[in-house]
Amino acid sequence: MIETPSAPPKLMLLLGATSDIGHATARAYAQAGWDVILAARDGAGLVRNVADLTARHGRVVEMRSLDIMETDGFADFLNGLPHLPDTVVSVVGLLGDQARSEADPAEATLVMRTNFEGPALLLGLFAERFAARGHGTLVGVSSVAGERGRASNYVYGAAKAGFTAFLSGLRNRLAGKGVHVLTVKPGFVRTRMTAGMPLPKPLTAEAGEVGAAIFRAAEVARRDVVYVRPVWGLVMLMIRTIPERVFKRMKL
Repeated sequence: MIETPSAPPKLMLLLGATSDIGHATARAYAQAGWDVILAARDGAGLVRNVADLTARHGRVVEMRSLDIMETDGFADFLNGLPHLPDTVVSVVGLLGDQARSEADPAEATLVMRTNFEGPALLLGLFAERFAARGHGTLVGVSSVAGERGRASNYVYGAAKAGFTAFLSGLRNRLAGKGVHVLTVKPGFVRTRMTAGMPLPKPLTAEAGEVGAAIFRAAEVARRDVVYVRPVWGLVMLMIRTIPERVFKRMKL
């Protein structure tokens, strides 16, 4: 009896891999039998996460250095990969400090470029190669903060709004070309980035919950847009429908 050779494992590239959400997402893919490439700026964090994934799941895990602000190096980054991934997931993000962003254009630039410009440009390059190949999945983690500007975080929210619009346009353009584009809106997540913040429990997900939701929405359900906790869809619908004359007097 001649055995049919099994298909090689699928490959996922994770951008922003040293964050809590990033590591949880990598674990979800590795647990499902995928090989993984972790990309981030924090070399020590990459080494730690590669060791953890390899020990837990025994998958092929590689790492690449990536600074999302150095957009001129994106082409070289793509060309340095062993082969074109099946899925690229961007969990890149920087909450920043709203007060500093208001007073310091350099801080606002950092927040805007980290959350919008860098991830959008890099995913756009992958989109072109995926479209030429005829298949692939692109996942961008955006934020409910981008659905309406609020005084408490409008610089971060504006950047995420831009990223959400970019992903929507990319999804529209690539429909019918074999490329799936997913937008993920986690809401509040308990991570190192939100440590010390008073987060409402019913609206707050754990990092592992987000990682599992990303894998399920991207690779199983093939969703277009997903709120990690569905209640956020209702919350944001209510916030979007508040008249502007009322909204501008609210402290949100």
